[in-house]
Amino acid sequence: MNTEHRPLTFVQAINEGIRTRMREDSSTIVMGIDVAGAAGKADQGFIDHFGGTFGMTKGLIQEFGPERVLDTPISETGFVGAGVGAAAAGLRPLVDMMFVGFIGVCGDQIFNNMAKMHYMFGGKVKLPITIQAQTGASGGNAAQHSETLYSIFAHFPGLKCVVPSDPYTAKGLQISAMKDDDPVIVFQSTRLMGVNFDQHVPEEAYEYPIGKSRIVKNGNDVTLIGIGTTTQTCIQAAEKLTTLGYEAEVVDLLSISPIDEETILESINKTRKVVIVDEDYPKCSVASELSALAAEKAFDFLDAPPKRVTAPHALVPYSSVLEALHPPRAEKIVEASLEVLE
Repeated sequence: MNTEHRPLTFVQAINEGIRTRMREDSSTIVMGIDVAGAAGKADQGFIDHFGGTFGMTKGLIQEFGPERVLDTPISETGFVGAGVGAAAAGLRPLVDMMFVGFIGVCGDQIFNNMAKMHYMFGGKVKLPITIQAQTGASGGNAAQHSETLYSIFAHFPGLKCVVPSDPYTAKGLQISAMKDDDPVIVFQSTRLMGVNFDQHVPEEAYEYPIGKSRIVKNGNDVTLIGIGTTTQTCIQAAEKLTTLGYEAEVVDLLSISPIDEETILESINKTRKVVIVDEDYPKCSVASELSALAAEKAFDFLDAPPKRVTAPHALVPYSSVLEALHPPRAEKIVEASLEVLE
């Protein structure tokens, strides 16, 4: 076992998780737009290092070949549907949907077929399919390529939904999702792709369990709940609160369906205050679900009403200046925390 400090980027961790599963199981395939990157043939006018969104599938075509790494037409309805059929037929597809906003053209395949087939066929059909979708406002990609929207998927029974927050959880959840016999959606934040994490990521295969949160910072004064990118923002806010004399506990949600109620409620019962931070739109959001959980199951322990810090109920702007103001910021989390603390 390699015990040396081994940092990876978020993208490298995802790539390593995919590669691990493809080596372990020959029935695992990858499908999506440019996932093969034209087999790295620069002489055909393609960038030789390209592989899927942000390079997450870089190098897979060279190792596993075109029968297992499948470039598709620009038709999410077609290739997501093909992935569902492949899973029902016994393969284990990973489908790169690219940006989560594309759900508008392949929702029927996910919500009416993928989520329901196991149930509607009396458990006789397994759907071991993983879909990865990129989320969040970054890079001036404008409204159609910058949304979060994971609450929509969590609404449907039959889908497991996870949101890694750093390279360690990105690799572990990628492997867990691709080994699962049920449909799993992995939401990958675009704002984490280029972040340098000084974090050890084991070279060997490991799984992070779907449905489990974790405490990334202990504290007794207020619980901050983060999801994906906002976990990192919560850590920044907790550091600012420390300078003001308060110790915040940071819960990294990681799984939005199922939700780890036990870890969340234990933290709220200890601190008696909670601020939920979500990059998605506020209405009918995961933040709303967690706020309801706190109010319904931890009401007797709360010293103040649950607070939510979310994106506004407004589309993500193209302007980089305005875009930077759209996601939750550490200053807003500190402000909300002080409202429940003072």
